Amino acid sequence: MQLKQIIEGALLAAGRPLTLDELADLFDLTDRPALEELAEAMQALRADCEGRGFEVREVASGYRLQVRQELAPWIARLWEEKPARYSRAMLETLAIIAYRQPITRGDIEEVRGVAVNPNIIRTLQERDWVRIVGHRDVPGRPELLATTRQFLDYFGLKGLDDLPSLAEIKDFEQVNPEMTLAIEPSEEATVEPSEHAAVEPSEDAAVDAAATPEDDGGEEELTASAPGETGESRLQ
Repeated sequence: MQLKQIIEGALLAAGRPLTLDELADLFDLTDRPALEELAEAMQALRADCEGRGFEVREVASGYRLQVRQELAPWIARLWEEKPARYSRAMLETLAIIAYRQPITRGDIEEVRGVAVNPNIIRTLQERDWVRIVGHRDVPGRPELLATTRQFLDYFGLKGLDDLPSLAEIKDFEQVNPEMTLAIEPSEEATVEPSEHAAVEPSEDAAVDAAATPEDDGGEEELTASAPGETGESRLQ
């Protein structure tokens, strides 16, 4: 049996990204292929997927088979539930963390010009998109926040270097749903939250799977599509 076929079968069966080391562990020591051989077979599988409805995608956690993003409008109709919707406040907070990590909650408030609702940070942590990576060595030792590997996997990124540059992102509304991570320059206020910033309503942190837009303190809700949901659905 060809190595390429084994890799394809493993990626289909796993339902999650696999690294080359994990693929190598599928073999006995006597016939275990070198990582270079696995990499070559992976590239051959990628080439075989050209022109097909799915592709091999490398993300932070390894390689996975997934439906091509351009097919999302049709594939998404297989599921009745609507995609999760996140408020602009939550997506902007996630964007600031992604581009400026590690960062404290106070730093985020300085950028946005409003106090960050604790529910936003909690929701991002519950989704495993953000985690605490340390504490800043200042009075109060505020927590330092950074994105996770799960965040990269969800948005189809291999690493933080794959994030679009802020210069490429000018309009929050026109960003590709997979990259709904823009920060509008007009909203990067430098107002001290403790003196002038308004506290965001608790609804900002709500994840509305029913997708009924609500008044979010003037901030409309946006849909964050990603592989496995409404964008690039994984091939199960």
